[in-house]
Amino acid sequence: MAKPNYQYEKRQRELAKKKKKEEKKQMLQEKKELPAESETDQPTDTEAD
Repeated sequence: MAKPNYQYEKRQRELAKKKKKEEKKQMLQEKKELPAESETDQPTDTEAD
């Protein structure tokens, strides 16, 4: 019977964790940029009304 390769499994978990962290970081950065743009848009919309 073959024994499990724990190093491979650990590496895969670390890569998945790193990928998820990068995606979250990117999403937060995009979220931070978008409200700044929408805040500037909102006053112009109310002025136009």
